[in-house]
Amino acid sequence: MHLLYILLQLAGAIMLLLWAVRMVRTGVERAHGVLLREALRGATKGRVRAAAAGTVLAVMLQSATAVAVLAAGFAATGVMTVSGGLAVMLGADVGSALVVQALSFDLSWLVPLLLFAGATMFLKVEARIVKQTGRTLLGIAFILISLRMVGEATAPMRHSALLPMAIDYLRGDPVTAFGAAALFTWLIHSSVASVLLFMSMAAQGVLPAEVALPMILGVNLGAGLVAVGLTRGQAIDSRRIPLGNLIFRATAAVAILVGLQAATLPISWFGESAARQVVNLHLAFNLALLVVCLPFTATMERLAQLILPDAPAGEETFDLMSRRKSALDRTVIKMPGVALASATREVLRMAETVEIMLRPVMELFESGDKARVAQLRRLDEEVNRAHTDIKLYIAEVNRGTMSQDEARRGIELTDLAINLEHAGDIIAKNLLVLAEEKSDKRLSFSREGWSELTALHDRVLANMQIAMNVLVSGDLEAARQLVVEKERMRKLERDSHERHLKRLQSGTVQSIETSDIHLEAVRALKEFNSLLVSVAYPILTQSGDLLESRLAKTA
Repeated sequence: MHLLYILLQLAGAIMLLLWAVRMVRTGVERAHGVLLREALRGATKGRVRAAAAGTVLAVMLQSATAVAVLAAGFAATGVMTVSGGLAVMLGADVGSALVVQALSFDLSWLVPLLLFAGATMFLKVEARIVKQTGRTLLGIAFILISLRMVGEATAPMRHSALLPMAIDYLRGDPVTAFGAAALFTWLIHSSVASVLLFMSMAAQGVLPAEVALPMILGVNLGAGLVAVGLTRGQAIDSRRIPLGNLIFRATAAVAILVGLQAATLPISWFGESAARQVVNLHLAFNLALLVVCLPFTATMERLAQLILPDAPAGEETFDLMSRRKSALDRTVIKMPGVALASATREVLRMAETVEIMLRPVMELFESGDKARVAQLRRLDEEVNRAHTDIKLYIAEVNRGTMSQDEARRGIELTDLAINLEHAGDIIAKNLLVLAEEKSDKRLSFSREGWSELTALHDRVLANMQIAMNVLVSGDLEAARQLVVEKERMRKLERDSHERHLKRLQSGTVQSIETSDIHLEAVRALKEFNSLLVSVAYPILTQSGDLLESRLAKTA
């Protein structure tokens, strides 16, 4: 078989594997994102509990990197310590290795069932959780298909004249094998995909286990680099978690690599076949890392603080959005199409700033951090400026010659900017005020009330993402989903109100003390969500999917 065809087939299989892994992760996040974040939020007490939560989350998301990003976000808002985040990461790496274990078995008989069930759930059912569960099942099926494609693509390599030479070279140069695997994992951003690929090649007899061993060590180093790269623009506390995890992984991987030069590891202990040895070595490395490093997470936190010290007083990293240059280009005012594109970019930037304001609100209800509240209010000033600039810019564009569609688009963008400005005010003048009041009075929500608020907040954050996607893509299906979410939000608010009244009737002290704050926060989140939905109305109006009135027609 021609080498170019083999490489093309292998490249296609690898890309399918990457896409399938991502498909599983996004399906689980969209179906159970609220529960996942709540589980991670509850894993802040005790290193063992945090590690266990990280393991479970990584198994569900099929990605330790996704868990790292979640943990970094909680660290940035003060909910999770760096030490706790490191424990979560150590557990998540074990969970990622367990995913590889599960996928390493011959599950090809499941493929038709997964495809049928997944496609049926995704295409025929409108319920969000069922639909995204179907997406997850399809992703697992595609992973299994891609592994079979990798096996078919690498099978002819066993007869290649070049392969024995390459294997002999890597056998004599484990450092090169280590570095190449680390680079490959960093490039594809998935340790699960890397190990599955090497396992499949080992199963075909292309990659001996003794060569795969330094490559597995390299995969673990590369996975640590991925998390560091993804959080490089976040707050200092966020960056310390992946940095500490990278130091743990790099130290262990390099130490084992050096040790292999002095002693031979009995690879036969890890399984009978080369493929089984590859996945078992990966799991053994991460289990050993968890056991050895878990007691030293506090020490690593102090080391990470030395490497990444706190920013000097007065230096703010939180409001980077406010330092971006405006997208409103006045040189294209006389070209309405281009000018409206500039306005759309600025509205999207405005929406991203509002999202930055919304994300830490629940953490501020817990911490009452005055400095952080002040930063958010400064971002609200930036939102107000953007709102004014957008209105004046579009008004200036309207003075020129515009088509009917361009004029309508200008009105839509203006309305959206007004709604985003109002959304920013809800955060700055309602939610932040409530957070300060709760902190000043030293009040605490009941466990049930806090769970309701965090669930509502997480759902609004998810809807914020959908709204921004609709703004950019104009996708009709996403617009419909956004309006459906408005009705669900209304039901959640009503249910929360009823449950809160029952807690008041039962005499729950915490609910009585925080009653006004709870009800106002729920109302503010519902109103914020309603403003987001406005981005979908113009699209649904044009498609004829939006009714003129909710009133029932008279007979």
